[in-house]
Amino acid sequence: MGEVAANGFSTNGNGHVYNDAYVNRNGTANGHAVHHANGNCNGITTAVATNGLPGIRNRAFGDGRRRCFWYEEEVEENLRWCFALNSILHTGVSNYQDIALLDTEPFGKALVIDGKLQSAEVDEFIYHELLVHPALVCHPNLKSVFIMGGGEGSTAREILRHKNVKKVVMCDIDKEVVDFCRKYLVVNREAFCSSRLELVINDARAELESRDERFDVIVGDLADPVEGGPCYQLYTKSFYEFVLKPKLSHKGVFVTQAGPAGVLTHTEVFSSIYNTLRQVFKYVVPYTAHIPSFADTWGWVMASDHPLTIDAEEIDGRIEQRIKGELRYLDGETFMAASTLNKSVRTSLLKETHVYTEETARFVYGHGKACHKS
Repeated sequence: MGEVAANGFSTNGNGHVYNDAYVNRNGTANGHAVHHANGNCNGITTAVATNGLPGIRNRAFGDGRRRCFWYEEEVEENLRWCFALNSILHTGVSNYQDIALLDTEPFGKALVIDGKLQSAEVDEFIYHELLVHPALVCHPNLKSVFIMGGGEGSTAREILRHKNVKKVVMCDIDKEVVDFCRKYLVVNREAFCSSRLELVINDARAELESRDERFDVIVGDLADPVEGGPCYQLYTKSFYEFVLKPKLSHKGVFVTQAGPAGVLTHTEVFSSIYNTLRQVFKYVVPYTAHIPSFADTWGWVMASDHPLTIDAEEIDGRIEQRIKGELRYLDGETFMAASTLNKSVRTSLLKETHVYTEETARFVYGHGKACHKS
């Protein structure tokens, strides 16, 4: 995964790791953060060797300023999001993506793929509860679920909390990511070992096309559509219409994560994914929530040919009846709030005309590994 400096820190893609609380005058001339001591401007931190993971986070400079390590991610060309690091725990590389597991100061352990933060220990429950439970609760007689992506294992974990689910198929194209997460994300080990989980390493399109069975719910837990990434084709109208929809059972429900959904960011892909699904399904419900570690509001879209009308009281009843343990974020009232979009975003979605195709694909800011190599 990129180059690793003597202190165990590395940078790659749109994510950078850098040292100290300030940089020199020339440090940001090329858009990369640098080490103050040597002014290195190649985008790779070159710091004092500490024989492995850094232990100098709390060391002070002579003028009293605190010295620490930071992870930085480019959200947009002129906007970056950074937070303090304790250490980089593990790094890996696959044919498709670069992988890192960070120990961060504000968010605990954080999984980063291709320079984009995927989930963080302290708030991943928000993302995964909202991705999984609304769609599963809406289905009247849930038995089987297919996950596109989800190599982290958290989506499978949440699905397996549903006592009436008999079978979960998790299909991820990247074996290295799956193996990495099975080894290092302890919170999901029980899910990976469940007899109800069938783990498949394959392209989701190919896997769905090869199967005769249909599923009550299909969950899209894919990486964001980034240029050169491995999965933006799985957000297209042709895929939804001709591959995915035929694999849903009667009254089946599809749900997907749909990228940033803030007032300033929802037109990147969220509005397009919503409008694309409206061309394929009769009933489409967008909903959003703030994810602190993402530094933005996030979006999901649920779709079906069966009405998705379910009130807060019924949601609470099904959660109590079907789900093992108590949810930390989601209940009926929360979902009602999440699916009530602010005026700006709601108006924009209604006016959206873009349909997602391979030829007209929209991308979130950043690049996949294919673009790193070009």
